[in-house]
Amino acid sequence: MNNLAPQHHAPHSASVTVGHRQIAYTELGQGPVVLMLHGGGPGASGMPNYAANVQALAAHFRVIVPDMPGYGASTKGLDRGDPFGDLATAMFGLLDALDIERVSVVGNSLGGACALRMALDQPQRLERLVLMGPGGINMSRAEPTPGLKRLLGYYAGEGPTMDKLRAFVQGDLVYDASGVPESVVEQRYQASIDPDVLANPPLIGPIEDPAKVDFLLDPRLAKCPVPTLVLWGTEDKVNPASGGALLQQAMPYCDQYLFSRTGHWVQWERAAEFNAVVSLFLRHARCQGVAA
Repeated sequence: MNNLAPQHHAPHSASVTVGHRQIAYTELGQGPVVLMLHGGGPGASGMPNYAANVQALAAHFRVIVPDMPGYGASTKGLDRGDPFGDLATAMFGLLDALDIERVSVVGNSLGGACALRMALDQPQRLERLVLMGPGGINMSRAEPTPGLKRLLGYYAGEGPTMDKLRAFVQGDLVYDASGVPESVVEQRYQASIDPDVLANPPLIGPIEDPAKVDFLLDPRLAKCPVPTLVLWGTEDKVNPASGGALLQQAMPYCDQYLFSRTGHWVQWERAAEFNAVVSLFLRHARCQGVAA
């Protein structure tokens, strides 16, 4: 009888220079590389976004979790004219600095938009793609959700407040607010009022050119060869779950998994199922020899 406890994989944090930026990242585990990209709400960063997931995935993969430009310990500032393109270029720069040629990418919200842009810009470098409630779906035509309005307006008016941050994190990111402790709200609030962030917030509204952030207007989407899994909470208040069907209709190799009674943070609210389905999807590529 095997009484061994699940292995804990010690994380290692560092930073690399990518152009004019420093990109901070944490990595753990061994094996095929999985790049995990966090969302873009105020106070977001890499490891807190995936606190319930990295150990499970590190059992099978070398997991790399960066703070994307504008967030966490990475250099602040983001090209508001082409935010998804700017992020994708930075993430490819991170991979180049780490001498990584091919990778699977997991992205949540803004991170999902970055991941999808990576798949369109350099599909030959992506093994597989997992998108959770990604941004950039139908944004040029649909009215922004209340959650997205709160995200883009966080630094407007009276500026950041705990009440505004609490309304976003506990009201917009999840279906059941009882699952998000006050400590998470406090941590994100403190990160959101970092002086460097206040001087150059990464995402503010309105969006300058909606066509730049709507993937459904990009003709490359219909030819994207990267096997893709879309995960979406049916009660997502930031990016509507209807985006999953739109992606599945537009992309040639796209599966979809909907989570009932779940909000924007699928990886948080449904962590065990998320870890299982993502691990299976990413490992299937290796077992079956699927090439993007």
